[in-house]
Amino acid sequence: MNNTGKSPFEPICRPGCSGRDGGAGRIGAGRYASIGRGSQSNDPGHAAIWHRCRRFASVFPPRGACVHLPPRFAADSGACIGQFAVLIALLNLGLQSVSASQGGVIFATFPLVTILLAALLGRERLTVLRVLGALISFGGVAICLGASDLPSSVFGAVLIFASACVGALCAVFYRPYLQRYPTLQIGTLAMFAATVALIPGTVLERPITELSALSVEGWALVVFIGLASGAGYLLWLTALKITDAGEATVLMGLSPITAALVGALLLGEPIGPVFIVGLVLALSGISLAVLNRG
Repeated sequence: MNNTGKSPFEPICRPGCSGRDGGAGRIGAGRYASIGRGSQSNDPGHAAIWHRCRRFASVFPPRGACVHLPPRFAADSGACIGQFAVLIALLNLGLQSVSASQGGVIFATFPLVTILLAALLGRERLTVLRVLGALISFGGVAICLGASDLPSSVFGAVLIFASACVGALCAVFYRPYLQRYPTLQIGTLAMFAATVALIPGTVLERPITELSALSVEGWALVVFIGLASGAGYLLWLTALKITDAGEATVLMGLSPITAALVGALLLGEPIGPVFIVGLVLALSGISLAVLNRG
C-alpha cells in the first residue's frame, strides 16, 4: 500500500516495505489480538481488549524504516540547529564580554536584519514604513536599556550581532516549512536537533557530575526555564506561520522591554521616566511597522 499523502510528512520508505513486515512489538500485540479474536467470543470484555491491542499494534511502524519525516531532513535539521543551538551559543558567548543592556540593544537589530534579508531574498516587500518602524523600535529599546556607551568588547558585540543574523536567516527560511507542516512537529524536530548538537559542547565545557550539586530550587528553575522556553518557541513558530517573518520579528523587539517590566514587578527593579519614553518609542515603531503593511 502506498502511504504517500497519509501524513503531513512524506514517508521515507525503502522499496518493498509493507505492512506484513511488522516489528516485534507489533507482532506480539497482534498475536494477542488474534487470540482474542479467534475465540469467536461475544464477550464485550474480549472485544474491548482486542480493539485496544489492535490500536497498540498500529502504533509500531512496519519494519523497513517507514518513518514519517519531512523532505530534506538534513537541511531542515541544519536550520533547526541554527535557530535553537547556534543562536543561543553565540548569544551566551557574547554576553560573557558585553553587558546585558548592551547585548540587548545589539540583539534588538534582529527585526531590522530580518526585514532586509527577507527583501534581499525576494521573500517579502521592502517598505519604507516597515524599515522606519524597525529603526524607531530599535531606538526605543536602546533608550529603555540605557546602553549609551559603546560595547566594552568588539568581539562580544560581533558574536551577539552574528546571533541576530542567524535568527533572521532561520526566521526567513522557516516560514515555508511552517506553512506546509504542523507547527508542533517542526518545533519538536528543531528542539531535538538542537539538543543533540549541544550535548557534545556541554560535556566538554563542564562535567555532567557537577549537575548533582544543583539544589532543588536550581532544578526547579531549570525546569521552569525549559518549559517557558519551549512554550515561547512554539508561540514564535506559530507567529512565523501566520504572518511575515519581518512583521513577526518586529514584535520580538518587546522582549528586552518585557524582561525589564517583569524585573520591576517581581524583583523591585526601578523604572524611571527615561524607560517610559523608550517604551512609548518602541511601541510606536512596532505599530508603524505592523499596521502599515506593504
